[in-house]
Amino acid sequence: MFATRFAPSPTGLLHRGHAFSALTAHEAARRAGGRFILRIEDIDTTRCRPEFEAAIQEDLAWLGLDWERPVRRQSEHLADYQAALERLIARGLAYRCFRTRKEISEDIARAPHGAMETWRGAPLPPGEEAARLAAGESFAWRLSLEAAEQALGGDLDFVEEGEGPLGEHGVIRVDPALGGDVVLARKDVGVAYHLAVVVDDALQGISHVIRGCDLFQATHVQRRLQALLDLPAPVYRHHRLLLGADGRRYAKRDRAETLAELRAGGMTPQALRRELGFD
Repeated sequence: MFATRFAPSPTGLLHRGHAFSALTAHEAARRAGGRFILRIEDIDTTRCRPEFEAAIQEDLAWLGLDWERPVRRQSEHLADYQAALERLIARGLAYRCFRTRKEISEDIARAPHGAMETWRGAPLPPGEEAARLAAGESFAWRLSLEAAEQALGGDLDFVEEGEGPLGEHGVIRVDPALGGDVVLARKDVGVAYHLAVVVDDALQGISHVIRGCDLFQATHVQRRLQALLDLPAPVYRHHRLLLGADGRRYAKRDRAETLAELRAGGMTPQALRRELGFD
């Protein structure tokens, strides 16, 4: 059965870009006679706020959207992600990385091509790792791209029904270099985005992932994790990013005009839907 989702993080208020993505997914589910799911991706407890979650649901209801209940909140399902992480650790696919973000950035800057996406590390020798653990040093669990390539032993692909940022469409071969040794979990967050999202998509029966093309490269990482965890691979449908009058995409960090501000200014949901191309 067709099932898709809108999965915001409650770290701020929704803007036009969020509305466009939610409406795109909702309309796709409606046309297919399928399921539309709202997921709250609130694993970053340092930035997520209950008031933003409430505002998300208020904004989506104002737009005329409906979704399945109960809503899945990632913070309530950490055991699911921990179980997936332990599976990867048991197979030697994840390792403890004690390098800080600054140290990794310096490594990348020294590299010939300086690409964050291709950073690779390696487990420490057992004695050194034990000493650093005994000293209470912080670490992150990272996926070993080298071990993953050996475990998979062949090419992976995914189906793109929409379009990536460079027009990618159709059957896309997974690029093993993209993502590098990505973080799977860290002390301050517990679980990282890539691992949580593939577990959630599988548990919620998501058949189609509909989202902005800024997440196209993340699909290469997530498809690899799906294969390593024996999870089903959804079809992907990336859509264009909505741009403001200044040519920049709408973003929370740039204080894009929020849906709440549009509503307070007298805009109706029907008018916004027309503006975004949903008559």
